[in-house]
Amino acid sequence: MTSAQRPTHTPAFGCLSGDISVSFEFFPPKTEKMEEQLWDAITQLAPLAPSFVSVTYGAGGSTRERTHSTVARLVRETSLVPAAHLTCVGATKGEIDEIVDQYWEAGVRHIVALRGDPPPSQGGVFTPHPDGYASAADLVAGVKARHDFDISVAAYPEVHPEALSAQSDLDNLKRKIDAGANRAITQFFFSEEAYFRFLDKALAAGISAPILPGIMPVTSFAAIRRMSGNTEIPTWLEAMFEGLDERPGPRALVAAVAAADLCRGLYEGGVRDFHFYTLNRAEQAYAICQLLGLRPKESA
Repeated sequence: MTSAQRPTHTPAFGCLSGDISVSFEFFPPKTEKMEEQLWDAITQLAPLAPSFVSVTYGAGGSTRERTHSTVARLVRETSLVPAAHLTCVGATKGEIDEIVDQYWEAGVRHIVALRGDPPPSQGGVFTPHPDGYASAADLVAGVKARHDFDISVAAYPEVHPEALSAQSDLDNLKRKIDAGANRAITQFFFSEEAYFRFLDKALAAGISAPILPGIMPVTSFAAIRRMSGNTEIPTWLEAMFEGLDERPGPRALVAAVAAADLCRGLYEGGVRDFHFYTLNRAEQAYAICQLLGLRPKESA
């Protein structure tokens, strides 16, 4: 084959300008070793100047104190913008109002308001506290009435597993936005088509607030399958991870490439804001941001 006959090749990530904004999700640590891992991840990702970093809230409010401690430390020791997860589960309105006040007094201005997963004692069925908020939309309204927080909520491109229908799930998202939420962050997904279809439906339903794509690099394929709910896992993605269960190094590389490829497709469709579920590890999220052209900010 002569040089004239060779097909030209444009690198998939070779011409990206880094004109993106990112945010990262972490979970509160349970042990001293996990605390070290968390703060190592935060330290590595902070130079990318995320628009915010969120800290999750365990099922049934099980990590309430650890979430608050992590968020408070972010405020004290970093210049990052923390977003504290807050749920309706197992708490009265008064208790939640107290938590909200504590966050405001600590300097936190961003809340991720969620209905929350019920504790195992409820058999997986959400039952509102008799004196609590009955839904995420009610929680958003309550938080917004208390203080003028920036509020993010959850969205489900492939429908929440407990929703009666895709339309009822979309109606619920609209109620949350109408109650005062500023943006939505999606559950993870594995095809750009699922995200863009959802955006079209949201716009048709009158939802104009930003909907950030939630990106989950596959650290464990078995874990992703357990967490997927209604999320479709493409057969090609499963094939990519075949035989890698006991090979964490190659699995991490494949996961980063697969997630970066998804982000590249979203970028080509006009997406410039990405939210990464880090699982308290920096390497994959950092690598994906690097491939998308994002570089550390000198002042970060």
